[in-house]
Amino acid sequence: MAQLGERLNPARDGGAGLRAPMRSVPEVLQMPRDRLRVVIVGAGFGGLSAARALAKAPVEVTIIDRYNYHLFQPLLYQVATAGLTPADIASPIRGILRRQRNATVLLGAATGVDKGGRAILLGEKRVAYDYLVLATGARHAYFGHDDWEAVAPGLKTIDDATAIRGRILMAFEAAECSDDPVERERLLTFVIVGGGPTGVELAGALAELARVALAADFRRIDVRLARIVLVEAGARILPTFPVTLSASAARALGRLGVELRLGVPVTRCDVDGVSIGNERLDCRTVYRNLGNLATVGRKSAVADFDFVRLSGGLAWMLWGAVHVYFLIGFRNRLMVALSWLWAYVTFERGARLVTGTGPTGETANAPTYGQ
Repeated sequence: MAQLGERLNPARDGGAGLRAPMRSVPEVLQMPRDRLRVVIVGAGFGGLSAARALAKAPVEVTIIDRYNYHLFQPLLYQVATAGLTPADIASPIRGILRRQRNATVLLGAATGVDKGGRAILLGEKRVAYDYLVLATGARHAYFGHDDWEAVAPGLKTIDDATAIRGRILMAFEAAECSDDPVERERLLTFVIVGGGPTGVELAGALAELARVALAADFRRIDVRLARIVLVEAGARILPTFPVTLSASAARALGRLGVELRLGVPVTRCDVDGVSIGNERLDCRTVYRNLGNLATVGRKSAVADFDFVRLSGGLAWMLWGAVHVYFLIGFRNRLMVALSWLWAYVTFERGARLVTGTGPTGETANAPTYGQ
């Protein structure tokens, strides 16, 4: 093959076509057999952005993901608190890239990289590449306490969100069925570990779910007495935000009835509750957030763009506009906007379904209630 960068010299070749022409870089890339192969592992924000950026490039793009959909992770907490359904925040990868002629989508989990052979391994299969983009995202960590995962799931996938939603709703159901006041109190106590944006948003949404959306649904319990505790080992919530915005978010959570425990780490976590420093808090439901834009319940949010800092209703409207804008697909944007408008007007939450359960309501990895 001709060396890249050398150009065809008509005078030297005499126009006879007897010698293999020397091609420039673009000419080589535009030849179908010589197209470079770009493999992208992961169809999250990074992977999709890379694939779209190569839409007009003379390369063959292969996108590999173990799920067949792109997930808008910033709104997972809304699925976890029954505000949205999974379909509202997920779009099929093939549908997103259907008009990108140089893109091929493969469903599969990458099991390794053969750097010498320049191939991604999908079990026994191999996908050759010239350039490799690894955009597999991040997984929540427990900082040496991996045994906590069974009782304090992270919030990174749809399965995480629906499992948390199941735990929350089943806690209310179990409290309704329980005749033990102590057990009821445990079931109606929710602990969120981590005061980043997701933790703050989850705490605010959970408080609204208990105090508004579910308030009239139960007869034997007063769900408005549900206790939501947000634990942050640092000195303040939203530590990446300016102090003024952190304080504004803390006041908004206080108005919703959320208890803040700051400056004290969680030292133990099990099916019966958590230990916060030297204090033991009995509860049946724990989340764990690893989370600069955050909403704090209804009509309240904080936003930090360096050049401007906002809080309150204006920041809340900006938060909604930003999240709807970055959703993939017009249908999802429209459905989420309409769902939020309906919830705002009626105080209803339409996605109050416990999924992934057996015939008696047990959810995967969920603790047994009422015993």
